[in-house]
Amino acid sequence: MPDSARKPRAVSRLVLSDRVYEEILASLMDGRLEAGAVISIDGVARDLNVSPTPVRESLARLEATGMVRRVALKGYRVAPLFNRDELGELMDARLVVEPANAYRACERSTPDLVRELARSIDDLRSAPRGASFAEFRDYWEADERFHRLIAETAGNQFLLSAYNALGGQIQRFRFFGELGVTDAEWAIGEHAEILAAFERDDPAGARDAMVAHLDGVKARALADAEGRTEHRPV
Repeated sequence: MPDSARKPRAVSRLVLSDRVYEEILASLMDGRLEAGAVISIDGVARDLNVSPTPVRESLARLEATGMVRRVALKGYRVAPLFNRDELGELMDARLVVEPANAYRACERSTPDLVRELARSIDDLRSAPRGASFAEFRDYWEADERFHRLIAETAGNQFLLSAYNALGGQIQRFRFFGELGVTDAEWAIGEHAEILAAFERDDPAGARDAMVAHLDGVKARALADAEGRTEHRPV
């Protein structure tokens, strides 16, 4: 079969897998799939009118973020929200990986990268910030794009793998499911400080601004986690 006949099929498979991933992610972020619930691969496949294969692929991707957990002989379950200690450990790990990414990415920066980072901040400013995932999804995507652009430009496959394994922003954004985005103005300002370091070709400044940003995110995330715990019904 000619190569030209294979390419559309490959692209279609990728698009389908991404769509299934996004649908499951939305269900997790909105709480439609509750913590501890068993996820039926066949059931999700029927609901989305797809084969089980892209569902399995999507759940494997989500397992790497900590959103779902695989249980021996039982398939996948929805992971509980991180507690304070777990959230703190996640942020400490990000503080190891992402400042190094920022330093290296700034060393390798291009005008195109700076424009893309600036565009992501503009998108953050204009994105809705409501309490449902549908309302804050564009905000999350812009936030994730900012950090991923830096991680991918850093040019270190192992740092990128570590970034991917930490799940980017997903765990932090799970806490916005009932609250809406609680820290947008702080986060946007911190992103702008990182961008300013890129604009002046200052790798050390980019690293330090990323540290300040993640320290701020950590403090705010722990406060959100504590607030949800205090108001959780017993």
